[in-house]
Amino acid sequence: MADEEEVVEKKKPTLVITIAAIAGLTLLAAGGGWFLGNMLAPPPAEKPAEEVVKAEGGTEGEAAEVVPHISTEANGVVLLDPITSNLAYPSDNRVRLEVALMFKGVPDVKLAEEIHQDILAYMRTVSLQQVQGPRGFQYLREDLQERVDLRSEGRVTNVMFRTFVIE
Repeated sequence: MADEEEVVEKKKPTLVITIAAIAGLTLLAAGGGWFLGNMLAPPPAEKPAEEVVKAEGGTEGEAAEVVPHISTEANGVVLLDPITSNLAYPSDNRVRLEVALMFKGVPDVKLAEEIHQDILAYMRTVSLQQVQGPRGFQYLREDLQERVDLRSEGRVTNVMFRTFVIE
């Protein structure tokens, strides 16, 4: 009977040791995860004080100076208004398309508006089967580039899709 009491007493400290070992391994795993996370994705660099002041307390014009927009007339890129239209077949499907035009030299806003209307008219003649899949999208890109080339007589060098959604 004395042997049984010694066995019972020895089991109690092993429970405390097991709990301590699990807690220690948990802390070690959390520290390792934090260390590895900082190595793979370091925290973002802080902004210089000037940019923070302009972005927080400045007007919209000053904020635009901090982060310039890529599609500007100075770059020769004109962002067209979003084009929303229904497809030819099935007529209950709609398409939303945002396109930017890259001009040779100075952009022509009047020509860009004509191209916008031409793209809208063309999208109303397209069926869903024509634009399905990667090949259909590539054909659409080529068709729009060809129409823009004809309309602009070579003054537009590239048609860039920004968004293309069919619902």
